[in-house]
Amino acid sequence: MTAQQPITYDAFVELASTDSAVVGLVLKGSRAHEGMTTEYSDHDLYVVLADGATTALTRFTGHRTPELDVVIVSLDEFRAAGMPGFERYALARARIVLDRLDGGIAQILAAKARLDADVAFREAGEWLDAYANSLYRSLKNARDGHALAARLDAADSIRFLLELLFALDRRPRPYNKYLEWELARFPLPGWDTRMLLDAVDRISGRGDVSTQRRLFAQVEAVARRAGHGAVLDAWGEDLALMRPQDLMRPQ
Repeated sequence: MTAQQPITYDAFVELASTDSAVVGLVLKGSRAHEGMTTEYSDHDLYVVLADGATTALTRFTGHRTPELDVVIVSLDEFRAAGMPGFERYALARARIVLDRLDGGIAQILAAKARLDADVAFREAGEWLDAYANSLYRSLKNARDGHALAARLDAADSIRFLLELLFALDRRPRPYNKYLEWELARFPLPGWDTRMLLDAVDRISGRGDVSTQRRLFAQVEAVARRAGHGAVLDAWGEDLALMRPQDLMRPQ
């Protein structure tokens, strides 16, 4: 059998499970997210080999069909996958099919699901500044009558906002496809999920100015409690444009 000949997911798992070189099988993607599978969902499978091991399974390297995508890596490569990188969230929520390391595969996945505290703090500060930058540009463009630019900047700000909020909780940001799934099962501490998703929808779709400002007020409070006040204070008087305007009016 060659990598070009089709093999079913179940048949491949059975084959790989009998190979002593295989120390782990890990399923990622929609098949690992309960309720997200559709008729178009394939099986994205990591095959983890013991370091230095040889196996005939390497003939499946690059195997890709509508049912099964296979990624074959060494144990060291698996530890490094997504650290950092786009794969981190996928592996953080992956499902273990086989773990011959007495929980070692599970420990590797758990490490991917939890950002280092120092790294998370640094990245949160960077995402906060990027969020404030796009928010400020959106509000300034809306003020000056540049409607399209305002909406585009608002949509950009949401990307940075989500990166920020998940970094504050030391979690990799989910892909957009899994955002609602993630928040329904693992809410962000201190946030009302329905409110947050509604604000994200209104801002990314319409660039709603009042919603942007109300959301920023909540983000500012959260960011300052997390120790990022200096990032915000660096914006100086420009913060006035970002904050709810009714808070700026004299009583």
